[in-house]
Amino acid sequence: MSERKQPVLGVLGGGQLARMLALAAAPLGVKTLVVDSAADACAGQVAPLVVANWTDYAALEKFAAQVDVVTFDFENVPAETARWLAERVAVFPAPHALAVAQDRLDEKTLFRECGLPTPDFMTVDTREQLDQALAAVGAPAILKTRRLGYDGKGQFRLHEVADADAAWAALGAQASAHGLILEAFVPFERELSVIAVRGRDGEFRTWPLTRNWHVDGVLSMSLAPAPDIDVLQGRATELARILAERLGYVGVFALELFVKDGQLLGNEMAPRVHNSGHWTIEGACTSQFENHVRAVLGMPLGDTSARGQSAMLNWIGELPDPVGVLGAADAHWHDYGKQSRPGRKVGHATVCAAEPAVLADRLDTLAVTLARQAQVRPTIDALS
Repeated sequence: MSERKQPVLGVLGGGQLARMLALAAAPLGVKTLVVDSAADACAGQVAPLVVANWTDYAALEKFAAQVDVVTFDFENVPAETARWLAERVAVFPAPHALAVAQDRLDEKTLFRECGLPTPDFMTVDTREQLDQALAAVGAPAILKTRRLGYDGKGQFRLHEVADADAAWAALGAQASAHGLILEAFVPFERELSVIAVRGRDGEFRTWPLTRNWHVDGVLSMSLAPAPDIDVLQGRATELARILAERLGYVGVFALELFVKDGQLLGNEMAPRVHNSGHWTIEGACTSQFENHVRAVLGMPLGDTSARGQSAMLNWIGELPDPVGVLGAADAHWHDYGKQSRPGRKVGHATVCAAEPAVLADRLDTLAVTLARQAQVRPTIDALS
Protein backbone atom coordinates (compact mmCIF):
# COMPACT_ATOMS: atom_id res chain seq x y z
CA MET A 1 0.00 0.00 0.00
CA SER A 2 1.56 3.29 -1.10
CA GLU A 3 1.94 6.13 1.37
CA ARG A 4 -0.40 9.07 0.82
CA LYS A 5 1.46 12.21 -0.21
CA GLN A 6 0.72 15.13 2.07
CA PRO A 7 0.03 18.38 0.21
CA VAL A 8 2.36 21.26 1.02
CA LEU A 9 1.15 24.83 1.42
CA GLY A 10 3.72 27.53 0.67
CA VAL A 11 3.26 30.87 2.44
CA LEU A 12 5.01 34.09 1.46
CA GLY A 13 5.52 36.00 4.71
CA GLY A 14 6.21 34.54 8.14
CA GLY A 15 4.13 36.61 10.57
CA GLN A 16 1.28 35.61 12.84
CA LEU A 17 -1.11 35.03 9.93
CA ALA A 18 1.25 32.45 8.41
CA ARG A 19 1.63 30.95 11.88
CA MET A 20 -2.13 30.52 12.25
CA LEU A 21 -2.45 29.17 8.70
CA ALA A 22 0.12 26.51 9.52
CA LEU A 23 -1.70 25.59 12.73
CA ALA A 24 -4.96 25.26 10.79
CA ALA A 25 -3.36 23.27 7.97
CA ALA A 26 -1.88 20.53 10.16
CA PRO A 27 -5.18 18.84 11.18
CA LEU A 28 -6.11 18.71 7.48
CA GLY A 29 -2.98 16.68 6.78
CA VAL A 30 -1.35 19.65 5.05
CA LYS A 31 2.29 20.58 5.58
CA THR A 32 3.39 24.22 5.50
CA LEU A 33 6.59 25.83 4.21
CA VAL A 34 7.11 29.53 4.91
CA VAL A 35 9.36 32.13 3.24
CA ASP A 36 10.42 35.30 5.05
CA SER A 37 13.45 37.55 5.05
CA ALA A 38 13.63 37.50 8.87
CA ALA A 39 15.25 34.47 10.48
CA ASP A 40 13.15 35.02 13.61
CA ALA A 41 9.79 35.23 11.81
CA CYS A 42 7.24 33.88 14.28
CA ALA A 43 5.71 31.37 11.83
CA GLY A 44 9.07 29.60 11.91
CA GLN A 45 8.21 28.40 15.42
CA VAL A 46 5.48 26.12 14.03
CA ALA A 47 6.56 25.41 10.42
CA PRO A 48 9.79 25.09 8.41
CA LEU A 49 11.12 28.51 7.40
CA VAL A 50 13.10 29.47 4.30
CA VAL A 51 15.02 32.70 4.95
CA ALA A 52 15.10 34.67 1.69
CA ASN A 53 14.07 38.03 0.33
CA TRP A 54 11.54 38.55 -2.45
CA THR A 55 14.16 38.81 -5.20
CA ASP A 56 16.20 35.77 -4.20
CA TYR A 57 14.98 33.77 -7.16
CA ALA A 58 17.35 30.87 -6.57
CA ALA A 59 15.81 30.30 -3.13
CA LEU A 60 12.30 30.87 -4.48
CA GLU A 61 12.91 28.33 -7.25
CA LYS A 62 13.70 25.68 -4.63
CA PHE A 63 10.70 26.78 -2.56
CA ALA A 64 8.33 26.47 -5.54
CA ALA A 65 9.58 22.94 -6.24
CA GLN A 66 8.67 21.84 -2.70
CA VAL A 67 5.08 23.13 -2.50
CA ASP A 68 1.76 22.41 -4.18
CA VAL A 69 0.30 25.90 -3.90
CA VAL A 70 1.53 29.32 -2.76
CA THR A 71 -0.41 31.94 -0.80
CA PHE A 72 0.33 35.16 1.13
CA ASP A 73 0.71 36.15 4.75
CA PHE A 74 0.51 39.87 3.91
CA GLU A 75 -0.29 42.00 0.89
CA ASN A 76 3.05 43.76 0.47
CA VAL A 77 4.77 40.83 -1.20
CA PRO A 78 5.80 42.29 -4.59
CA ALA A 79 3.31 41.37 -7.29
CA GLU A 80 6.29 40.71 -9.56
CA THR A 81 7.46 37.95 -7.21
CA ALA A 82 3.97 36.46 -7.19
CA ARG A 83 3.82 36.52 -11.00
CA TRP A 84 7.24 34.87 -11.25
CA LEU A 85 6.12 32.10 -8.89
CA ALA A 86 2.82 31.65 -10.74
CA GLU A 87 4.81 30.52 -13.79
CA ARG A 88 6.13 27.61 -11.71
CA VAL A 89 3.41 26.69 -9.20
CA ALA A 90 -0.24 27.49 -8.47
CA VAL A 91 -0.56 30.85 -6.67
CA PHE A 92 -3.77 31.89 -4.88
CA PRO A 93 -5.06 34.49 -4.71
CA ALA A 94 -3.88 35.27 -8.23
CA PRO A 95 -1.12 37.87 -8.60
CA HIS A 96 -3.42 40.37 -10.34
CA ALA A 97 -5.78 40.33 -7.32
CA LEU A 98 -2.80 41.00 -5.07
CA ALA A 99 -1.67 43.87 -7.33
CA VAL A 100 -5.07 45.58 -7.24
CA ALA A 101 -5.24 45.38 -3.46
CA GLN A 102 -1.73 46.85 -3.18
CA ASP A 103 -2.74 50.15 -4.79
CA ARG A 104 -5.39 52.25 -3.06
CA LEU A 105 -6.29 54.02 -6.31
CA ASP A 106 -6.83 50.77 -8.23
CA GLU A 107 -8.69 49.31 -5.25
CA LYS A 108 -11.14 52.20 -4.85
CA THR A 109 -11.68 52.39 -8.60
CA LEU A 110 -12.58 48.69 -8.58
CA PHE A 111 -14.97 49.21 -5.65
CA ARG A 112 -16.88 51.83 -7.58
CA GLU A 113 -16.96 49.69 -10.73
CA CYS A 114 -18.50 46.90 -8.62
CA GLY A 115 -21.21 49.17 -7.22
CA LEU A 116 -19.61 49.84 -3.86
CA PRO A 117 -19.51 53.58 -3.06
CA THR A 118 -16.36 55.02 -1.49
CA PRO A 119 -15.39 58.29 0.16
CA ASP A 120 -14.36 60.95 -2.37
CA PHE A 121 -10.70 60.64 -3.39
CA MET A 122 -8.10 62.15 -5.72
CA THR A 123 -4.57 61.20 -6.64
CA VAL A 124 -1.75 63.43 -5.43
CA ASP A 125 1.71 63.43 -7.00
CA THR A 126 2.88 66.98 -6.26
CA ARG A 127 2.46 69.64 -3.58
CA GLU A 128 0.34 71.66 -6.02
CA GLN A 129 -1.93 68.66 -6.61
CA LEU A 130 -2.45 68.34 -2.86
CA ASP A 131 -3.92 71.86 -2.81
CA GLN A 132 -6.10 70.99 -5.81
CA ALA A 133 -7.29 67.77 -4.17
CA LEU A 134 -8.12 69.58 -0.93
CA ALA A 135 -10.14 72.12 -2.87
CA ALA A 136 -12.12 69.29 -4.47
CA VAL A 137 -12.36 66.79 -1.61
CA GLY A 138 -12.43 69.24 1.28
CA ALA A 139 -11.22 68.90 4.86
CA PRO A 140 -11.01 66.99 7.07
CA ALA A 141 -9.28 64.46 4.86
CA ILE A 142 -6.61 61.77 5.00
CA LEU A 143 -3.49 61.76 2.84
CA LYS A 144 -2.26 58.21 2.25
CA THR A 145 0.45 56.45 0.31
CA ARG A 146 -1.12 54.49 -2.55
CA ARG A 147 1.07 51.50 -1.69
CA LEU A 148 2.75 49.85 1.32
CA GLY A 149 0.51 51.30 4.01
CA TYR A 150 -1.38 49.28 6.62
CA ASP A 151 -2.31 49.50 10.33
CA GLY A 152 -2.31 53.29 10.16
CA LYS A 153 1.14 53.49 8.52
CA GLY A 154 1.68 55.82 5.57
CA GLN A 155 -1.20 58.12 6.55
CA PHE A 156 -1.61 61.72 7.68
CA ARG A 157 -4.91 63.20 8.79
CA LEU A 158 -5.58 66.79 7.77
CA HIS A 159 -8.07 68.45 10.11
CA GLU A 160 -8.12 71.59 7.97
CA VAL A 161 -6.66 72.92 4.74
CA ALA A 162 -3.90 74.65 6.70
CA ASP A 163 -2.46 71.20 7.54
CA ALA A 164 -1.36 70.70 3.93
CA ASP A 165 2.26 71.70 4.56
CA ALA A 166 2.59 69.30 7.50
CA ALA A 167 0.98 66.50 5.49
CA TRP A 168 3.36 67.03 2.58
CA ALA A 169 6.34 67.15 4.94
CA ALA A 170 5.27 63.79 6.36
CA LEU A 171 4.47 61.94 3.12
CA GLY A 172 5.57 64.04 0.15
CA ALA A 173 8.88 62.24 -0.20
CA GLN A 174 6.93 59.06 -1.02
CA ALA A 175 4.90 60.66 -3.81
CA SER A 176 7.40 59.92 -6.57
CA ALA A 177 8.03 56.32 -5.49
CA HIS A 178 4.55 55.12 -4.56
CA GLY A 179 2.10 57.92 -5.32
CA LEU A 180 -0.34 59.45 -2.83
CA ILE A 181 -4.10 59.63 -2.59
CA LEU A 182 -6.26 62.11 -0.67
CA GLU A 183 -9.45 60.63 0.74
CA ALA A 184 -12.33 62.51 2.30
CA PHE A 185 -12.74 61.79 6.00
CA VAL A 186 -16.02 60.00 6.65
CA PRO A 187 -17.83 60.69 9.95
CA PHE A 188 -18.95 57.07 9.98
CA GLU A 189 -21.36 55.52 12.45
CA ARG A 190 -19.68 52.11 12.57
CA GLU A 191 -16.76 50.20 11.09
CA LEU A 192 -17.58 46.74 9.79
CA SER A 193 -15.77 44.02 7.90
CA VAL A 194 -17.02 41.06 5.95
CA ILE A 195 -14.65 38.09 5.81
CA ALA A 196 -15.30 36.04 2.67
CA VAL A 197 -13.90 32.93 1.04
CA ARG A 198 -14.08 31.66 -2.53
CA GLY A 199 -12.95 28.21 -3.59
CA ARG A 200 -11.15 27.14 -6.73
CA ASP A 201 -14.51 25.86 -8.04
CA GLY A 202 -16.20 29.24 -7.45
CA GLU A 203 -18.00 28.24 -4.25
CA PHE A 204 -18.47 31.38 -2.15
CA ARG A 205 -19.22 31.94 1.53
CA THR A 206 -19.03 34.72 4.10
CA TRP A 207 -18.87 34.78 7.87
CA PRO A 208 -21.30 37.03 9.78
CA LEU A 209 -20.45 40.71 9.63
CA THR A 210 -17.91 41.85 12.21
CA ARG A 211 -17.94 45.21 13.98
CA ASN A 212 -14.51 46.73 14.60
CA TRP A 213 -12.93 49.42 16.75
CA HIS A 214 -9.53 50.96 15.93
CA VAL A 215 -7.05 52.99 17.96
CA ASP A 216 -4.43 55.00 16.03
CA GLY A 217 -5.29 53.05 12.89
CA VAL A 218 -4.73 49.63 14.49
CA LEU A 219 -7.54 47.20 15.25
CA SER A 220 -8.32 47.18 18.97
CA MET A 221 -11.44 44.98 19.25
CA SER A 222 -13.85 43.04 17.06
CA LEU A 223 -17.37 41.80 17.79
CA ALA A 224 -19.17 39.11 15.78
CA PRO A 225 -21.84 38.73 14.70
CA ALA A 226 -22.16 42.51 14.66
CA PRO A 227 -25.40 43.55 16.39
CA ASP A 228 -28.26 45.19 14.49
CA ILE A 229 -26.88 44.68 10.99
CA ASP A 230 -29.33 42.19 9.47
CA VAL A 231 -30.26 44.67 6.74
CA LEU A 232 -26.54 45.13 5.85
CA GLN A 233 -25.42 41.47 5.87
CA GLY A 234 -27.02 40.66 2.53
CA ARG A 235 -25.63 43.76 0.85
CA ALA A 236 -22.11 43.18 2.21
CA THR A 237 -22.21 39.56 1.05
CA GLU A 238 -23.40 40.60 -2.41
CA LEU A 239 -20.62 43.19 -2.76
CA ALA A 240 -17.95 40.74 -1.58
CA ARG A 241 -19.19 38.16 -4.08
CA ILE A 242 -19.07 40.67 -6.95
CA LEU A 243 -15.50 41.64 -6.03
CA ALA A 244 -14.39 38.02 -5.71
CA GLU A 245 -15.86 37.01 -9.06
CA ARG A 246 -14.51 40.12 -10.79
CA LEU A 247 -10.99 39.23 -9.59
CA GLY A 248 -11.32 35.46 -10.05
CA TYR A 249 -10.36 35.37 -6.40
CA VAL A 250 -9.44 32.15 -4.58
CA GLY A 251 -9.00 32.12 -0.80
CA VAL A 252 -10.08 34.30 2.10
CA PHE A 253 -10.23 38.08 1.94
CA ALA A 254 -11.57 40.91 4.08
CA LEU A 255 -13.63 43.83 2.85
CA GLU A 256 -13.45 46.73 5.31
CA LEU A 257 -16.53 48.94 5.33
CA PHE A 258 -17.87 52.14 6.86
CA VAL A 259 -21.54 52.62 7.72
CA LYS A 260 -22.81 56.14 7.03
CA ASP A 261 -26.51 57.02 7.09
CA GLY A 262 -27.32 53.32 6.99
CA GLN A 263 -25.32 52.74 3.79
CA LEU A 264 -22.08 50.84 3.20
CA LEU A 265 -18.96 52.60 1.95
CA GLY A 266 -15.83 50.73 0.85
CA ASN A 267 -12.65 51.42 2.79
CA GLU A 268 -10.08 48.74 1.95
CA MET A 269 -9.73 45.14 0.81
CA ALA A 270 -7.16 42.81 2.36
CA PRO A 271 -6.26 39.90 -0.01
CA ARG A 272 -5.58 37.46 2.83
CA VAL A 273 -6.85 36.21 6.15
CA HIS A 274 -7.50 39.22 8.37
CA ASN A 275 -7.14 40.45 11.94
CA SER A 276 -10.89 41.08 12.22
CA GLY A 277 -11.53 37.43 11.40
CA HIS A 278 -9.47 35.98 14.27
CA TRP A 279 -12.66 35.40 16.27
CA THR A 280 -13.55 32.63 13.80
CA ILE A 281 -10.95 30.28 15.32
CA GLU A 282 -13.15 29.60 18.35
CA GLY A 283 -16.34 31.42 17.36
CA ALA A 284 -17.26 29.87 13.99
CA CYS A 285 -17.85 26.35 12.75
CA THR A 286 -14.84 26.74 10.42
CA SER A 287 -12.14 29.36 10.96
CA GLN A 288 -10.95 31.75 8.28
CA PHE A 289 -7.56 30.03 8.43
CA GLU A 290 -8.90 26.53 7.82
CA ASN A 291 -11.15 27.72 5.01
CA HIS A 292 -8.27 29.56 3.36
CA VAL A 293 -6.22 26.35 3.35
CA ARG A 294 -9.22 24.43 2.00
CA ALA A 295 -9.87 27.01 -0.71
CA VAL A 296 -6.37 27.34 -2.14
CA LEU A 297 -5.87 23.56 -2.17
CA GLY A 298 -9.21 22.93 -3.86
CA MET A 299 -10.91 21.26 -0.88
CA PRO A 300 -14.62 21.75 -0.10
CA LEU A 301 -15.28 24.84 2.00
CA GLY A 302 -16.41 24.54 5.62
CA ASP A 303 -19.45 26.01 7.37
CA THR A 304 -18.95 29.72 8.16
CA SER A 305 -21.79 30.02 10.67
CA ALA A 306 -21.09 31.59 14.06
CA ARG A 307 -21.35 29.31 17.09
CA GLY A 308 -22.65 32.16 19.24
CA GLN A 309 -21.32 35.62 20.08
CA SER A 310 -17.58 36.39 20.10
CA ALA A 311 -15.32 39.32 20.91
CA MET A 312 -11.64 39.56 19.98
CA LEU A 313 -9.19 41.77 21.88
CA ASN A 314 -5.91 42.67 20.18
CA TRP A 315 -2.69 42.86 22.18
CA ILE A 316 -0.55 45.68 20.81
CA GLY A 317 3.04 46.32 21.91
CA GLU A 318 3.14 43.83 24.77
CA LEU A 319 1.10 40.96 26.18
CA PRO A 320 -0.90 41.34 29.38
CA ASP A 321 -0.74 38.68 32.09
CA PRO A 322 -2.36 35.61 30.48
CA VAL A 323 -3.68 34.37 33.83
CA GLY A 324 -6.38 37.04 33.81
CA VAL A 325 -7.65 35.76 30.47
CA LEU A 326 -7.15 32.04 30.99
CA GLY A 327 -9.17 32.16 34.18
CA ALA A 328 -12.20 33.63 32.41
CA ALA A 329 -15.08 31.53 31.08
CA ASP A 330 -14.82 30.53 27.40
CA ALA A 331 -11.77 32.77 26.86
CA HIS A 332 -8.98 31.80 24.47
CA TRP A 333 -5.39 33.07 24.49
CA HIS A 334 -3.14 33.50 21.44
CA ASP A 335 0.53 34.42 21.88
CA TYR A 336 2.22 35.02 18.51
CA GLY A 337 5.72 34.34 19.83
CA LYS A 338 6.94 37.83 18.88
CA GLN A 339 9.18 40.21 20.80
CA SER A 340 7.40 43.16 22.40
CA ARG A 341 7.66 46.42 20.45
CA PRO A 342 5.51 49.57 20.44
CA GLY A 343 2.72 49.30 17.88
CA ARG A 344 3.39 45.63 17.12
CA LYS A 345 0.63 43.02 17.14
CA VAL A 346 1.89 40.41 19.61
CA GLY A 347 -1.24 38.38 20.36
CA HIS A 348 -4.98 38.37 20.87
CA ALA A 349 -7.69 36.84 23.01
CA THR A 350 -11.20 35.77 22.06
CA VAL A 351 -14.10 35.55 24.49
CA CYS A 352 -17.19 33.59 23.45
CA ALA A 353 -20.71 33.08 24.77
CA ALA A 354 -24.00 31.67 23.57
CA GLU A 355 -25.85 34.95 24.17
CA PRO A 356 -24.88 38.65 23.84
CA ALA A 357 -25.80 39.44 27.46
CA VAL A 358 -23.56 36.67 28.76
CA LEU A 359 -20.68 37.88 26.58
CA ALA A 360 -21.16 41.42 27.89
CA ASP A 361 -20.88 40.18 31.48
CA ARG A 362 -17.75 38.17 30.69
CA LEU A 363 -16.11 41.12 28.96
CA ASP A 364 -16.99 43.42 31.85
CA THR A 365 -15.29 41.10 34.32
CA LEU A 366 -12.27 40.63 32.05
CA ALA A 367 -11.90 44.38 31.47
CA VAL A 368 -11.67 44.99 35.21
CA THR A 369 -9.19 42.14 35.67
CA LEU A 370 -6.93 43.48 32.92
CA ALA A 371 -7.56 47.19 33.70
CA ARG A 372 -8.67 47.69 30.08
CA GLN A 373 -12.11 49.22 30.65
CA ALA A 374 -11.54 51.95 28.04
CA GLN A 375 -10.70 49.37 25.35
CA VAL A 376 -13.59 47.06 26.15
CA ARG A 377 -16.42 49.46 27.08
CA PRO A 378 -17.53 50.31 23.47
CA THR A 379 -17.97 46.60 22.73
CA ILE A 380 -20.00 46.04 25.90
CA ASP A 381 -22.19 49.00 25.00
CA ALA A 382 -22.77 47.58 21.51
CA LEU A 383 -23.99 44.33 23.06
CA SER A 384 -26.59 46.12 25.20
